[in-house]
Amino acid sequence: MISYSPFANRLGLVLLTMLAFAGNSLLCRLALATQAIDAVSFTLVRIISGALMLWLLVSLRRRPSSQAPPTPASWAALSLFTYALLFSLAYVSLGAAEGALILFAAVQLTLLGYALWRGVKVSSTELLGALLAFAGLAGLLLPAAARPSVLGFVLMAGAGLAWGVFTLLGRRGGLALQLTAHSFFRAAVLCVILLPFVLLDSQWSWYGFALAVFSGAGASALGYALWYAVLPSLSVAQAAAVQLSVPVWAALGGILWLGESLSLQFIIASLVILGGIALTLIKR
Repeated sequence: MISYSPFANRLGLVLLTMLAFAGNSLLCRLALATQAIDAVSFTLVRIISGALMLWLLVSLRRRPSSQAPPTPASWAALSLFTYALLFSLAYVSLGAAEGALILFAAVQLTLLGYALWRGVKVSSTELLGALLAFAGLAGLLLPAAARPSVLGFVLMAGAGLAWGVFTLLGRRGGLALQLTAHSFFRAAVLCVILLPFVLLDSQWSWYGFALAVFSGAGASALGYALWYAVLPSLSVAQAAAVQLSVPVWAALGGILWLGESLSLQFIIASLVILGGIALTLIKR
């Protein structure tokens, strides 16, 4: 039997999680760009389908837990709902490149800012890796990004802040599946707020509905549960840096499945980003 080191196992889980995040971005972009569904309806279907998937997974467990919902679940639900809504609304007025840059820059600033505020020790290697990864991301996206709309910028920055909070709460939580499930359950309750907007002014098709379900039940629910499972093994700087790989995988998905061209700029920037992430993951 082949055995893998803890580092290899952790790297594999992180990679799988980032691929799920990238898949989620591709599904959301495709749904909104083709106007197959409006942003609010996409958010509603995404969260509810994610909650149903996690309810199914929790129900299938042989030994259901009798414990009360984890304490961070309420705040995680609020941050999850806020992120999902602002993310969808922002992409109405932002391009894919500028939106990704704003989102993941906000996430990284949130996590690293929290680490500095709490006095969490960040090694020089982790800091260098995070900065290198961010520089690579900027090199990949900035040339293709036009000046973003003010509203889109504010919405996406807010989404990044909310996702940063969701990530920090995941590092403090206990059981990954239960915490993610309770977060989605409570976020689904918050979706009641969206119902009037969906009923009064909505635009959707079965194609858009299917994309939202795949995003919620697949990439979001399963991806976030996996993210919460791997987070305790990552430092704050590592959690910030690895997420900068998502635009790379999303762009690669666009090349493979959407017919986008492969450029030398993409190859060089991707190597810089992945090299920076590798620096943060390597122990001193």
